[in-house]
Amino acid sequence: MKENRRVVHYLNQFFGQIGGEEKANISPQKKDGPIGPGMAFDKTLSGEAKIIGTVICGDSYFNENTEQASQQIIEMITSYQPDAVICGPAFNAGRYGVACGTVASLVEEELGIPTVTGMFVENPGVEMFKSKIFIISTKDSAAGMREAIPKISSLLIKRLEEKDNYDAEEDGYFDQGMVRKNYFAEDRGAKRAINMLLTKLRGAPFTTEYPMPEFDRVHPSDPLINKEKKMFALVTSGGIVPKGNPDKIEASSATKYGRYCIENESNLTDQTYETAHGGYDPTYANEDPDRVLPLDAMRELEDEGFIGKLFPYFYSTVGNGTSVANAKKYAEEIAAELINEGVEAVILTST
Repeated sequence: MKENRRVVHYLNQFFGQIGGEEKANISPQKKDGPIGPGMAFDKTLSGEAKIIGTVICGDSYFNENTEQASQQIIEMITSYQPDAVICGPAFNAGRYGVACGTVASLVEEELGIPTVTGMFVENPGVEMFKSKIFIISTKDSAAGMREAIPKISSLLIKRLEEKDNYDAEEDGYFDQGMVRKNYFAEDRGAKRAINMLLTKLRGAPFTTEYPMPEFDRVHPSDPLINKEKKMFALVTSGGIVPKGNPDKIEASSATKYGRYCIENESNLTDQTYETAHGGYDPTYANEDPDRVLPLDAMRELEDEGFIGKLFPYFYSTVGNGTSVANAKKYAEEIAAELINEGVEAVILTST
């Protein structure tokens, strides 16, 4: 019977009603029945299915222990023998989005049951997972919960009924790109293209059959003149931080950056610095952090008079999965500080 279809809900520590950032390191746990937004999901599923269990994991724990956390979560989900899984929604929470995307894709691959999640367009989880799973487009915060829940529920019911009439625009999920569906159009492609072009030239509204991605256009700066008189600064998205990561910059989907003094240092050692980045093997960066943030090379250039001076602080964050919106925000804030300090050139390093 329809009402016996079983759904498991995956949540982070906040929506799982355990706590905020101070509880982001909790390991996976499960609780019977719906919790938090799960209550609303149960109502919108309208007897077609029921949330019989909730699995909760802290955002930091998941992203810092992805393999272990994923295995634990899949085992907990499996224990409920569900027919489907809902993850989130994560809105614009980057770490939560990556966790929801990872869990949903693993459930689809390993358990072979349908999943649906929800995220804001700039959540890094969208770009990482939209070709593998169904991600409903949501607003950027929990203020969009009331709007997101019915859409997620509706698509989940469709998937449970094994319908094949999914439509990204109608159902509200992100286009899955390489997923192909055959259909017979009344007019051939060339004619449809010409009709769209003529419609566009008339200034009338039309819907393209192949939306193009939007890219920022960044114009290069003018060449640097008199570099031997300029002050340079070091900025990195490679996650180099003082030992112990005092600002707790996340290993993925960073929500902050750090500013660290190097005024009296000539190189970075494994005794005092490390990387917080979770997107590459940290072995070589931790052995010699100068490999990611080249303080030693900059000091040599400074001593040789090749550059005027090195700014006494460096800025660092983690680029791994960090949302475009956050990256732009960090860049604007860091650039404003550097300009105010008289810095005229930046060496920006990645991984």
